[in-house]
Amino acid sequence: MRARVPILLLTGILAVTGCGNGDGDARVRIAERQLADAQEALAGAQAELAGQVDAFCRTSSSYVTALDRYGDLITGTAPTVGDVKGAGADLAEPRSEVVTSVEKLAAARQAVADAEKDLAEAAAAVTSARTGASLPPAPSPSPSPTPEPRASVADTTVSRVKQADADFTAAQAGIGDQTPMRQASERFNAAAVALEMSWLDLLGEAGCVTEDQRGRARDYTLAVQKSLSTAGYYRAEVDGVYGPATVDAVRAVQKAHGLTGTGTVDKATDAALQEDLRAKGGAAAEAAIASTAAVQQTLKLAGFWSGPVDGTWTDELTEALQAFQKNLGVEPTGTVDAATIAAVEHTRAAKTSPAPSVSPP
Repeated sequence: MRARVPILLLTGILAVTGCGNGDGDARVRIAERQLADAQEALAGAQAELAGQVDAFCRTSSSYVTALDRYGDLITGTAPTVGDVKGAGADLAEPRSEVVTSVEKLAAARQAVADAEKDLAEAAAAVTSARTGASLPPAPSPSPSPTPEPRASVADTTVSRVKQADADFTAAQAGIGDQTPMRQASERFNAAAVALEMSWLDLLGEAGCVTEDQRGRARDYTLAVQKSLSTAGYYRAEVDGVYGPATVDAVRAVQKAHGLTGTGTVDKATDAALQEDLRAKGGAAAEAAIASTAAVQQTLKLAGFWSGPVDGTWTDELTEALQAFQKNLGVEPTGTVDAATIAAVEHTRAAKTSPAPSVSPP
């Protein structure tokens, strides 16, 4: 890489040494060469930044995967007694790699900013030199786009990560040999989920996740919002965005059940929410069981179901209903839709012995 020469200093030297048209032309050539060097330096800085963004995404994703062993959002595993007592000591190395990656990313950003400043000064020096030599001004340089949007995250997102990291560290420090196992597990999982969620938000804003991963995150949030809405905690739009309204609703669940108010759905919060849903469900749940039992009874009498009539919808029941629908000549959707009900009614009307009715589950 060429040594960086301050553009304003070069301009001053040229202004002192240049005194004729020949000298003016030389000043223009020198200034244009410096401009080309500045453009090359900026392109190199942008390439370095792009590489550091990719490295940040890789190391951060690896850290979140390691963290998920305790947060349990992605892999569906559960921390063991040893995990809780060790309090995530195996996270130290991936966390250190993330910190190093962030530092390198910051340095690469600063290098791009410096190179952009040098380019602007070089362009101004060329304009000045050409004006002194009575030449038309050179066209403004158009640097290649910087990959800034992919590496850009809001300050509030970074603050949430820092706070969640501090809370996770505090949770680790608060777990000792005398801490009850259930309390230690709940506290540890709550802090890990909060930290994992904050990192997932940051990776999403930085452009480090795929569209498929974004879709899964949205589906997860939609399910949480629907449950919160059914339980009476969430009254905003069910939009799949884990924003302030969702956080407040989750905290309301946690407050109602005496849990740590993290605003994220850890295992204890999910259990509390499911308890509320069961309490709210009541008659609706009974009606669903009754209607499912009616489907089982209908399929049993039709010879398509050999399982129990217990009101429990299973994959086997879906397959049996699909076989029944094919026999009726309707789309095998695996759900009791209008076409299926109409076909059953038609079949019943055509027989002397009426078939039992099918109610939507």
